[in-house]
Amino acid sequence: MLTAIAVLAGCSSEGELVLNEGVGVNAVRSRCPAVGIAEPTGDITLFRDSANPTQASLDVTATMTNVRSSCDDSGARIYAEVAFDIHARRSDAAGARTVTLPYFVTVVRGGNAVLTKRIGQATVSFADGEERAQASARAGAFVDASAATLPAEVRDRITRKRKAGDADAALDPLADPEVKAAIARATFEMLVGFQLDRQQLVYNATR
Repeated sequence: MLTAIAVLAGCSSEGELVLNEGVGVNAVRSRCPAVGIAEPTGDITLFRDSANPTQASLDVTATMTNVRSSCDDSGARIYAEVAFDIHARRSDAAGARTVTLPYFVTVVRGGNAVLTKRIGQATVSFADGEERAQASARAGAFVDASAATLPAEVRDRITRKRKAGDADAALDPLADPEVKAAIARATFEMLVGFQLDRQQLVYNATR
């Protein structure tokens, strides 16, 4: 399962579902996908000798940061875009050098169903004598607005005002399995990360 870290809220506008009275929370649910970095792919480490992943063989390390999002949900297809920065450091500062780092952007539905995945490349340029360099990249994806919209009956069950004495007055509608499932189906995330090979994934998970 992909787990988002540093998740940012999507855009919001008037008329979206507000979860409040009788529910115990006050939050706006946007149709725009939440945006974040897929754990544990926010870092990448390159070694001079891939068969020898030790400190002595360390070449370049890079980290994704400053994730930003924008979203247009005015049409039948929602377009979301994510931008991020890459901070890189190399162990040998001699000479000018460029390093190309692959990254991905994926759309996930309901927390675990990957709908799309695209691969991109970001180029980091080191000046002669400089250990550090920075690059920026962006990527976008579409989501069907109908799929990201809660059915009217589910919205009504969540927002209906309950009075003392009602049979379900003390029940949290968000705890209802049917409501939870409907919210999950209508919830999308757009996650980014470095495109890591198996060895790099293992390194990130065990370092």
